[in-house]
Amino acid sequence: MAALRRNAILLRLPPRVALFYSRARRAAARSGDDWSLRSATGPESLVVLLRIARGRRRVAEIGTGTAWTAAALALADHERRVLTLDPRVRPERERYLELAGRDAASRIEFVAAGGEDGPPNGGWQPDMLFVDGSHDRELTVRTFRNWQPALGPGAIVAFHDFGNPAYPGVTEAIRELRLEGGVVGDVFVWRS
Repeated sequence: MAALRRNAILLRLPPRVALFYSRARRAAARSGDDWSLRSATGPESLVVLLRIARGRRRVAEIGTGTAWTAAALALADHERRVLTLDPRVRPERERYLELAGRDAASRIEFVAAGGEDGPPNGGWQPDMLFVDGSHDRELTVRTFRNWQPALGPGAIVAFHDFGNPAYPGVTEAIRELRLEGGVVGDVFVWRS
C-alpha cells in the first residue's frame, strides 16, 4: 500500500523528476542503500518544495545527503543552478548524479561545508534557500542568520522537517528567529 501511495505522489512531480526519483529509489533498494531511502526528501515534501521553487533560478540547499533533492531541483527547471552544501560527502552521490543526467549534474555545485557560515566566498545570492541540514536548533538559527544578508530580493527560505517530532530543533529555531510564514506539510516557508 505504501508503494502505491508513493507512486501516486510521484505522478504529481514533473515527469523528469518523477523518473529520476523512481530510478533512484530502485537503485538504492537494489544496492542496500537504506540511508538514502530514509534520508532523501520524500515525494510529498518534494512536491511542495518544487512548487515553492517554481521560477527560482538560483537555489542554495543546506544538506546535500546523496543529492536526490539537488538533482530534483535541477531537473525541474533546465535554467536553474543549485549550490548544495554538506560537510560529509556521501560515496553514493555519484551514482545518483549519473541517474539525473549530465545536464542536470552540470548545474549543481557541491561544497563540502555545513552551510551554517553562509555562502562560500560570499558571492552567491540565491533567490531560494532550502534548509535541510543538521536539524539542530543552534545550527539552523546560525544558518539562517548567515544566509539572510545574501538572499536576493523577494527570496524565500524553506525549512524542511518543520513540526517533525524527530527533529524539534527546526521548529525551535523558527520560533527563536520569530519568523512569520506559512507551513505546507512539513515545510515552513519564509519570504524576505
